[in-house]
Amino acid sequence: MSELVPGGNLPLPEGAVTVRVPGPFDVSALVTDDGGRVRGDGDFVFYNQPSAPGARLSGDTLTVDPRRLRAGATRVTVVVSPADPGTPLGRLPAPVLQVTGAGGRPLARFAPPRPRQETVLLLAEIYRRGGTWKLRALGQGYADGLAGLARDFGVDVVDDSSTSAAPSGALTGPGTGRGTAPAARTPGRPTASGARSAAPPGAGTRPGSSSAHPSPPSRPAARPGTPLLAPAPSPEPATFLTLVNSARSTAGSPPVTLDPRLTDAARAHASAMASAGRLGVEGPDGISVFQRLTATGYAYLTVGEHLVSGPRNASELVEYCLRTEQPRRTLHDPAHVHVGLAHATKGRSGDTYWTALWARPLTPTELTRTADEVVGLTNRERARAGLPPLGVDPLLARAAQAYSTDMAVRAFYSHTSPEGTQPWDRAAAAGATRRSIGENIACGQRSAAEVVEGWMNSPGHRANILKPDFTHIGIGFAGGGPAGTYWTQLFGA
Repeated sequence: MSELVPGGNLPLPEGAVTVRVPGPFDVSALVTDDGGRVRGDGDFVFYNQPSAPGARLSGDTLTVDPRRLRAGATRVTVVVSPADPGTPLGRLPAPVLQVTGAGGRPLARFAPPRPRQETVLLLAEIYRRGGTWKLRALGQGYADGLAGLARDFGVDVVDDSSTSAAPSGALTGPGTGRGTAPAARTPGRPTASGARSAAPPGAGTRPGSSSAHPSPPSRPAARPGTPLLAPAPSPEPATFLTLVNSARSTAGSPPVTLDPRLTDAARAHASAMASAGRLGVEGPDGISVFQRLTATGYAYLTVGEHLVSGPRNASELVEYCLRTEQPRRTLHDPAHVHVGLAHATKGRSGDTYWTALWARPLTPTELTRTADEVVGLTNRERARAGLPPLGVDPLLARAAQAYSTDMAVRAFYSHTSPEGTQPWDRAAAAGATRRSIGENIACGQRSAAEVVEGWMNSPGHRANILKPDFTHIGIGFAGGGPAGTYWTQLFGA
């Protein structure tokens, strides 16, 4: 069984899989296609509508058979919310996702970082890549409940207790008021007529990222078959930088400067999103925004992104980021020193897709500092458990760094490399002669503190960190790939 961290994924076996979240939670699911669109009420599975083609909800368990999903469906996003509406998830036991295959065989477990004020959590997604179905751990929370979640899907939400008919493009139920916390459950089933999704499930799901669709009311809705891209004027860098650096100064953060490599990557990604008509960390060409950045030759230690549709100019984009918590954190992040901005507009629909990239370049000094920080946090956890600290082994560090780089460059995430090598094989190839080897990997985390916290919240990874027999450690980090960051801990005894 795999212990997943946010951003982690694994291939699923053929046939149906079950997803269970025990505890005082409501489980629901959204079914979308490659365009990230919720086609109608049949794509929303929840307690008042417990079944759809290929998906069935029974209590705390959702069963998904990818072969039986509606035509064109390529993604099922699993959502969890408190059974008592309006209760922050932070007041409840931490939700834990349990995934099983045929015959009840355990496949994966995911314990996301404990939510705080959030009332809805995107927990995981089942998605198709090529001919293979996979599971990806998410962990993205919404403080304003299902209404906030719906807005990220580009769906207008109204309270079905106050309306008798759903207008075109609206989703009514389950007792969710626009911009408010969920109301009490209502017996009416949701309806969705021509609902559109501006963001695919999982877009902007990692810390420091944002995906939103604050479309102006006057903006016409997209129509199928509209022309691809209309020319968009370049944003005014001086205006953008002035607004951003003024906000950063107020927050006590140093100014950022425009970097042409970040701008090139942002331009390519904004165009890709506009051509597909949807937001997403990964474009319709299968290339992530992080891969576009590393392709420009920019190696980063820290990266953040804003993927937004709706603002008409850079001033509106900055205004949106400053009034929304997670985007505001990215804009204020003192670690960032460079920024790039671009946008593209989709044909007659008029929808504008923005990409802002924030980064700090990777240097040998920064890499050493980050590795030392991971070692220090790891040894702090061992000290709390009464265990001696781990010493740094340069050979284990060489193997760990090479493996993080390999995962980022070749866009895979597994303890087994594409050639079939295992952690002990890689340690031996680097010259290490330790009698016992262990490995923790993670992807998507934006800092040493975040990755160590994630490992400590996962029983399998925690066991490696606190194994008394281990005496040495090596750390690897690389940016790029679909997940943005790749981390490796290699232990030896």
